[in-house]
Formats: sequence, C-alpha cells, structure tokens
Amino acid sequence: MSSVDNHPERNVIRVQLAHNVVLKGMTAAQTMELETHLAVLDVQKGENLLNQGVHEMEQYFILDGVLKRVVTNQEGKEMILRFTDEGDFETSYAAWRLGTPTPYSIVSVTKARVAKLPMREWVGFLERHPGLKQSFEYYVMQEMSEIMAHTITLHLLDAPGRVKRFQRKHPELFDRVPKKELATYLNLSAETLSRLKQRGKI
Repeated sequence: MSSVDNHPERNVIRVQLAHNVVLKGMTAAQTMELETHLAVLDVQKGENLLNQGVHEMEQYFILDGVLKRVVTNQEGKEMILRFTDEGDFETSYAAWRLGTPTPYSIVSVTKARVAKLPMREWVGFLERHPGLKQSFEYYVMQEMSEIMAHTITLHLLDAPGRVKRFQRKHPELFDRVPKKELATYLNLSAETLSRLKQRGKI
C-alpha cells in the first residue's frame, strides 16, 4: 500500500481517478486535496476489503478489477448484492451516516487495485465540498435503488429472464465475472446457468 504520489504508476492512477464516476467533475485543487488522503492498495482474488458487522469503514475507488458486495446470514449462506468494476466505487456511507455496523462485506472478485481512504476523512472531504457531496449521495441512492430492483427481479423473473436482464444492464461484466459468482448473484445453480448457455438462451 502506498500514497498516490509515491506510487510507481502514479500517472496512470491519476488518470483512472479522473475518470471515476464520482471524482471526474472535481477541480484540480479538489483532486490535490483528496490525493493526500488516498492510499493505493492491490488486492488478490477473494480478498476482503471490508467485513460485515464492523464499525471501521473506508471509501473505495476502483482502479482495476471487479468487486462484489456480499451479505452473509448466520448459517453462512451468501447473497451477492452487486458487482462493481473500474471507474466505479464501493462504500458503506449509509451505514456510517446511520451509525450502524456495515451490513455487508466488500470482496474482490478478481485481482484488483483500489484507492481508498477512511470513511471519516471522506465524509470530512464531502462536507468541505457540498457540490461533490450532493452528487455522491445521488450515486449512493441510485446504487441502493438498483440493488432493490435486482432483489425484486429475483422473485419476478424466471432464470432466462434474470440472466438476460444482467446482460442488458451490465454487458461489460458478463464475461468478467466467474460463472459461479454470477450464478450466485442471479440465485441460480452453476449448472442451470451453464445449461441455459448451452441451449443458446443467453
């Protein structure tokens, strides 16, 4: 883990940050200010960035790779809430604002690189930049709405319909997410997903 300024690929990282959905509208001064708080972290496939049930939270900007948001019940059964890739972000901002522990884990689906900072510092940064705070909170609400829509479709759509919806909504992720992970997200068995593919239904 290193700061942006000390990282050997800092020029690439700065370009990636400039294209992030949340950060792309920032001024040069805002970018310089935020950089002082960021640490760049490389994570391996399957590595947890954030554990469910903790109060110590961080904000993540995805530079490379794919992450997933996962909730686990007491029996250890997992439900994947969303996938995110480069140019996007992961957060537990709502839990931080509510003063509650994180309701989910954030796990790397592939080898990945993120720029991160403690949630306390990110919230402080947002408070100093109200325009950015407004747009960030919009994205957080949008992602929560998408998770709700996905949960509803698990009950309303049949197996082929669920797969086709994912293809339509996230074509960039369809071939990047391991089929076992995608099957879990769509509440299908890996065998069913493979069978649908073989039959040409997806």
